[in-house]
Amino acid sequence: MTNQLPLAGIRVLDIGTLIAGPFAATMLGDFGAEIIKVEQPGPGDALRGTPENGKAARSGNWLVEGRNKKSITLDLRQAAGQAVLKELIAHADVLLENFTPGTLEKWNLGWDVVHKLNPRIVMTRVSGYGQKGPYAKRSGYDRIALGFSGYMYPTGFPDRFPVRPAFPTADYNTGTFAALATMFALYARDAAGTGSGQGQLIDLGLYEAPFRITSDMMTQYARTGAIRERIGNRNPTFAPAGTFETKDGRYVQIAAGGDGVFVRLANAIDRPELATDPRYAKARDRQARADELEALLAEWIGAHDFADIERRLVGANVPFGGIYTAADIATDPHFAARDNLATIKDPELGDVVMPGVVPRLEGTPGRIAHAGPPIGAHNDEIYRGLLKKSDAALAELAKAKVI
Repeated sequence: MTNQLPLAGIRVLDIGTLIAGPFAATMLGDFGAEIIKVEQPGPGDALRGTPENGKAARSGNWLVEGRNKKSITLDLRQAAGQAVLKELIAHADVLLENFTPGTLEKWNLGWDVVHKLNPRIVMTRVSGYGQKGPYAKRSGYDRIALGFSGYMYPTGFPDRFPVRPAFPTADYNTGTFAALATMFALYARDAAGTGSGQGQLIDLGLYEAPFRITSDMMTQYARTGAIRERIGNRNPTFAPAGTFETKDGRYVQIAAGGDGVFVRLANAIDRPELATDPRYAKARDRQARADELEALLAEWIGAHDFADIERRLVGANVPFGGIYTAADIATDPHFAARDNLATIKDPELGDVVMPGVVPRLEGTPGRIAHAGPPIGAHNDEIYRGLLKKSDAALAELAKAKVI
């Protein structure tokens, strides 16, 4: 293990807002990239929440997704603000943005301008539908992207509307893909012996990441014309697999579709005869009778407490797990053992708990240096230190409300 963070020396300008684009910067920052978060003077990033006492709030979302970032204020709608951003671009490796296509061009900050200012820069652009295509100018949000991508239609129960996941899945998946794409581009620029030395443009639509993880949905449609429909929590390819309620009101999930696993499950629930019953002995037969088989399993689970079920099924090596609440996660020893929860000391708020760094690199692990900072906390460091601006120049920018 080394103290050197893997992305040390990479400087990222994060000029986006909310989640999809900025989360890519958060991931890069976890592994040592210097993230300069550019925020609108006054309210700051919308993820901060409602202003309190005339100052931008620091919501839980901001504390987590603003972590490891340096906050500066800069009004990009003003020509003077655009000029300052151009100065920053000259010092950056990456520019991350998620404005509606055409916005940066209107501010004379499009790719052609950015690339000319700094030929080595990687510009990662996230928008609802991408930079080109008939829908490019449409607004895009997580919910809209999930619907458009095909991800949401099969999600839920057959007798109800499609269901949006509880968390902004399109936003976070897109941010992950954007971080990955940014690293691809940096490698293409810098790889020893093969690197081009040149930056490039990355164009990612918010719907494209969830569309990519719809697996073989389109392959099956092209081959058979079949549209995947909602089937609740069931797995369409094997049984028993589903979500069940225990006697003590907990929810559990079981996936026992393989023949060998089903034998172990049958023994664990004291129904060994199920494994030799010709109606259930083979996977194809269990799938055909999924309703009746899972009803038998639901009856047994409903008559037992969570702890008893866990003891039996884990002991029998049957894939099993609870459906955890935040309270369950907070006290579970596995989360603690893997440092999945981090407690960060904040000068104003005290201890702040948040998800730890993922993925885990054994040789050059990431870190959380601080929670999402107050707005403009790093103005002096960046404007005086990096850009060498004088007191008079900063005073003029402040008077014009550019910073």
